[in-house]
This record gives sequence, C-alpha cells and structure tokens, in this order.
Amino acid sequence: MTDQTLPPGEPSRLHGWRATLHEVIFEADTPAGKAFDILLIIAILISVAIVSLESVPEIRAQYGPQLRTAEWVITILFTVEYVLRLLCVNRPAAYATSFFGIVDLLAILPTYISVIIPGTQALTVVRVLRLLRIFRVLKLVQYVSEARTLTVALRGSAKKIFVFLFVVVMIVVIVGAMMYLIEGPAHGFDSIPRSIYWAVVTLTTVGYGDIAPGTPLGRLLAVCVMILGYGIIAVPTGIVTRELVREDRTRFTTQVCRSCSAEGHDSDATHCKYCGSAL
Repeated sequence: MTDQTLPPGEPSRLHGWRATLHEVIFEADTPAGKAFDILLIIAILISVAIVSLESVPEIRAQYGPQLRTAEWVITILFTVEYVLRLLCVNRPAAYATSFFGIVDLLAILPTYISVIIPGTQALTVVRVLRLLRIFRVLKLVQYVSEARTLTVALRGSAKKIFVFLFVVVMIVVIVGAMMYLIEGPAHGFDSIPRSIYWAVVTLTTVGYGDIAPGTPLGRLLAVCVMILGYGIIAVPTGIVTRELVREDRTRFTTQVCRSCSAEGHDSDATHCKYCGSAL
C-alpha cells in the first residue's frame, strides 16, 4: 500500500527529508517552521508591492524591467515552494485541492500566463490571500477559531440567504417593470433592464443619481423602495447572527495534518477529522 492510499486512522508515513521538510514548511510550532513562514509572508508582501508599483505608469516607465525581473524571481521561488509542499505530504491531491493549495497555485499562474496574455500578471495580487497563514505563524489560534465559527455560520445560513436573495430579485424585477410603465423614456427609464438597474441601486441604498423618477407617482414608488431597502439590509444580518449564536465555540489548534494538510483541528484531537490520519 502506498502513501497515497492510507486507510483512515493509520499514522502518516513521512520519514527522513520529507518529514523534516513538512515540519519546516507546514508547521509553525518549531523555530524553523516559524522562520520559514515569516520569510514567506515578507516575500508575499514584497510581491504584492511590486505588482502594485508596476501598475503606476511613471514607476513602470522608469523601473519596469527591474520590477518584472523581481517578480519573476519571486514567482520561481513560489513555484519551488509549491512543488516542495506537494512532495512532503502523503496526499498531494488533497493539498492541491484544499483552500490554501488552490491559493498557492493561483499565486504563481498569472505570471506564467502573462507570457501568453500580457497584463494578466496583475492578477498575482491574489497572493495577498496567502497572508491568512499569519494567524498560524503568530499563534493567533483564537482568531482561527473565530474564522471557523463564522464559516460554519455562513454555511448554515446559506439556504435562508438564498431564499431571501431570490425574493429580492423578484422585488427589483417587479419594481423595475412598474417604474418603466410609470416614468417611461421621457425620464430615462427607456427599458425594463435599465429600470431594474435603478431598482437595485435604490433598494441597496447606493443611490448613484444617474437616473431618477420625475413624476409624483414614480417618486412615491421610489420612496417605498428606499424605505424597503433599509428593512431588507437587516434581514441577512439577522440570519447570520442567529447562526453565530447557535454555533458552539470550540477551541482549535494550529496543527497541520501530515497526510491531507488539513488545519482547524480541535485542541485535544489525536487524529485528523478529515482523513483519519494520526496528528
């Protein structure tokens, strides 16, 4: 049986250089692991700064070649790091399809794609998502726990929010059609889609002001939509808040599973809750 097909509950089989590499790259509990993550965070910040500076015409005109060279150097380093992460886990596919695995891949792809499609290197700002590892590096486990609580609450309220948004869509379509009939092209409501756009802008209390009703009946309808908008804003907030109250606050650890690279385990856990491997 290979490492790729470990049965649930069997200890992970990392030995030698793979075990050492995993400890350095994935663990923040050791001096080497913490130093690696800190260097990684610094590299991420530098990379995001380079991409941001390159978007400024004056800076790009004067330092363009130097910035692109620095970006390629960092991209190659991140590529090597990504490959090493795949090599030091028992189940590379599990890591590659995890949240951080996908973010790590997206962090290096834009630079390579820019060779074919110029300008796509700006998408490398997605690397800022990798800074989420700072919670693990700085031992901010309580924030990891809070993030997990929020995630579970959002997942639990997803169906309710979907129904709520479906109702909102029906409201803006009906209001848009009514405003189109009431105002018409004379006041800028020259089509139902444009009227629906106005209804969305008004209901969400954004109020761009690029189109506005001019008749008394249209303004009355607009007032009703504005008042309704304030009430609608509170609905999803209440739904999520209820799920947050119901969610049991559990303490989590920064321990990373050596088999599937999953995080967010309970502080007293001895086995991974996702693949069953020993922690």
